[in-house]
Amino acid sequence: MATWSSRGLRGSTLEEFINHTNERYDELGLALVQKIPTPITPVKIDQENRHITLAYFDKISTVDYIGAVQGIPVCFDAKECRADTFPLQNVHEHQIDFMGKFERQGGIAFLLIYYTEREELYYMRYHQIKRFWDRAMQGGRKSFRYDELEPEWFMHLKNGYFVPYLDYIQKDLDLRD
Repeated sequence: MATWSSRGLRGSTLEEFINHTNERYDELGLALVQKIPTPITPVKIDQENRHITLAYFDKISTVDYIGAVQGIPVCFDAKECRADTFPLQNVHEHQIDFMGKFERQGGIAFLLIYYTEREELYYMRYHQIKRFWDRAMQGGRKSFRYDELEPEWFMHLKNGYFVPYLDYIQKDLDLRD
């Protein structure tokens, strides 16, 4: 299991923290959210280490996680960003389309963005990423800046590794009512 350190989350540690959080939510009967594997076809395999060294994607994936929270469908993607500017190329058009359709079906879609240099985690509601996306499609910035984010949507890890996204889903729901 990865540990939290002052050097911040590294590599897939954010994903490990989310997976651990999902397991805990499941154990408590609060949510059932699972990681969606990206379908790949291996092309080259290092036989000695049994690692895939070259592969291609079988099809376009949608989001990293999907599930249900107390009967409400949820989907989200986890992203990491080193700088204070998040390039929208890190989110793909098919993901925006999927999240929009998901929300139109009564679900909640969002991004979890980890700013590695700041060691800060942000819950970005679908309508916020869509606003930035539309701005870019209309010829505006192809990114968004840290200072454009709403401070009340920054998350604080609990116990150093627990990602409390259910609290933010509730906040998201409260704003919709």
